[in-house]
Amino acid sequence: MKNLVKGAILAVGLFAGVQVASAQQKIGHVNADDVFQATTEFKAAQEQLKVLSDAKQKELEGMYAELQKKEKEANDLMLNQSEANKSETQTKLQAIGQEFQQMQTRVQEVQKVAQEDIGKKQQELMAPIQTKLMNAINAVAKEKGYAYIFDIGSGAAVYYQGGEDVTADVKAKLGIK
Repeated sequence: MKNLVKGAILAVGLFAGVQVASAQQKIGHVNADDVFQATTEFKAAQEQLKVLSDAKQKELEGMYAELQKKEKEANDLMLNQSEANKSETQTKLQAIGQEFQQMQTRVQEVQKVAQEDIGKKQQELMAPIQTKLMNAINAVAKEKGYAYIFDIGSGAAVYYQGGEDVTADVKAKLGIK
């Protein structure tokens, strides 16, 4: 009977100890987007993406200008059409129409490729930054003894109250002021 009581007391003591230990786990939060956007790598990547995007945009603007020329050419032909040149004008308009459709198809293809290129470049540039950020967050969590750190910037934490904001520590780990 004594052993049973001692065993029960020991079990209750162990259970209470586990509850106290879990209640003392440190929980923190970080705004990962804020840190991500504050890195010099992110700013450099943004600049590279802007240069690529501007180049693609310039290419498309040139194509749009060509489309407008064809459209103007067709409009001018229609305005100058007479009974005497009706057949010749219709033939030219058909040729311009086909050319216009081919150009529109080409513009759509170039737009699609441009979007894909920009998306690939963005992934290529942002993935290493994301990895570096996650490594810094993990390092801060281990150094400071956190059991959990929630990213409040992305909405990953459904609910949080209090906790320590480790955004400044992660920035410091990355050398950001």
